[in-house]
Amino acid sequence: MTWVEAIVLGIVQGLTEFLPVSSSGHLRITSAIFFGRDAGASFTAVTQLGTEAAVLIYFFKDIWRIVRTWCLGLVDRSVRSSLDYRMGWYVIVGTIPIGIFGLLFKDQIRTAGRDLRLVATTLIVGAIVLAFAEYWGRQTRTLENFRMRDGVIMGFAQAAALVPGVSRSGGTLTAGLLLNLTRETAARYSFLLAIPAVVISGVFSIPDVFEPSAPGTAAPSGAQMVVATVIAFAIGYAAIAWLLRYVAHHTLYLFVLYRVALGSLVFCLLLTGTINAT
Repeated sequence: MTWVEAIVLGIVQGLTEFLPVSSSGHLRITSAIFFGRDAGASFTAVTQLGTEAAVLIYFFKDIWRIVRTWCLGLVDRSVRSSLDYRMGWYVIVGTIPIGIFGLLFKDQIRTAGRDLRLVATTLIVGAIVLAFAEYWGRQTRTLENFRMRDGVIMGFAQAAALVPGVSRSGGTLTAGLLLNLTRETAARYSFLLAIPAVVISGVFSIPDVFEPSAPGTAAPSGAQMVVATVIAFAIGYAAIAWLLRYVAHHTLYLFVLYRVALGSLVFCLLLTGTINAT
């Protein structure tokens, strides 16, 4: 991997991780268009450690309060009715689906799941579903109304993002809107829900990123991996604040249009032979 490649992909990761447009899909598309190869699923997973570090810092007070209350609630029944205690369980249970599917389909995610025809299709289909959720959702429920059922459903939506192009935040925001949650509520839970899965996936992917198994996959050096992750962290931190302000006052139709346009562009590039699907 070249330094330009590492820096560009770090920027793309930071810009797209928290937007409902699929960071993994963007890394795959960017690699194919500008560098003629695939950076690999492991590279994506490790750079996501940077963006999740941004989440840990941005929501540190909330995360610490939830963790502390959840631990206290294990021995003190009086705090078990609090939102923070319940939120701890919602995140734990909501993480289970992506853990199971990630283990079951690990090989497919790293190979067939990165086919650009699939990425383009999921970008467009996901956009249509997101548009429906934005139009249909009543957005009357806040975190105080959040229930375990919501956490499980959004957990399965997060698991769908194992396929590049679906989008972790896009899937969870779509599910949240269909459950009549406000955009901001769905986004906040989405940030919290991503932490365990992304951190575990990123840590376990570190050995693989330097020895990619897929043919034609670019292998970064340790220094390049660190720089790409730090860039993703810095840009991702700014993206969190922007997205939370945006969803509080705007619809998600802008992302719907963008996803359709990007998916259509990828199909055009594939049909003209400009890029290869695999």
